[in-house]
Amino acid sequence: MSVLVVSRAGHIATVVLNRPEARNALNPELIVALAATWDELAADEDVRVVIVTGAEGSTFCSGFDLGTTIPIMTGSRSPENPFEQAVADDPSLMGRATLRGCDLGKPVVAAVNGHAIAGGMELMLACDLRVVARGVRLGLSEVALGLIPAMGGTARLARHLPPVMAMELLLLAKPVVSDELAPRGLFNRLVDPDDVRPTALEMATVIAGNAPLAVSAARALVRASGDLSEQAALDLEEAESLRLAGTEDAREGPAAFMEKRPPVFRGR
Repeated sequence: MSVLVVSRAGHIATVVLNRPEARNALNPELIVALAATWDELAADEDVRVVIVTGAEGSTFCSGFDLGTTIPIMTGSRSPENPFEQAVADDPSLMGRATLRGCDLGKPVVAAVNGHAIAGGMELMLACDLRVVARGVRLGLSEVALGLIPAMGGTARLARHLPPVMAMELLLLAKPVVSDELAPRGLFNRLVDPDDVRPTALEMATVIAGNAPLAVSAARALVRASGDLSEQAALDLEEAESLRLAGTEDAREGPAAFMEKRPPVFRGR
């Protein structure tokens, strides 16, 4: 059984963490598979949106495997197979697997169908949009294990939550139920567990139907503007707007609207 299942439908790719017996913990085999899959999807121009979720009936992701990945990371265990050796030789694979500093250049939707703990929550934080099930636990447990959330947790959490709430999650290392975090704006939708994937797919379908160059540009501008002055952000926005105005898609969108037909965007 593959630890990672990837499927494509139209312009949408769905990535399923498939270790339900281990709560979708990120063992070396899954880490290697995820890192390679993100590279593949980033390079696939036919894929416009990516959904990442956990195997049905399990968690979203319980973080890095405490029996394999973490001991290899700390040096308390020697690699026993090629996947473990790959992680030992290249620790950056862990970051690439959880999208730490890894930009696909296209929207990624987290369909959080179960608990998201430690590295699992960091993977969720790296996604552009988040659909989360009611009643699931979200948390960063690393400091209770003598570690820190090093896959973007400390860098990203306070950008999405009030600093005191971020500190609580980081320092107490106790998970919080998703329903309690919903008013904080950490995710886009809070839905029943059975509705997580359909809701994520509905959002992804709308995005995939929009002009891909414009979607990519809008996404990139939002991600870049957070660290810029307002004027610098406006200048960047203007430059991107002028660039997009010369594309075929920019001509197709208004023409389709006037002709009362669905637009056919080709990403050029």
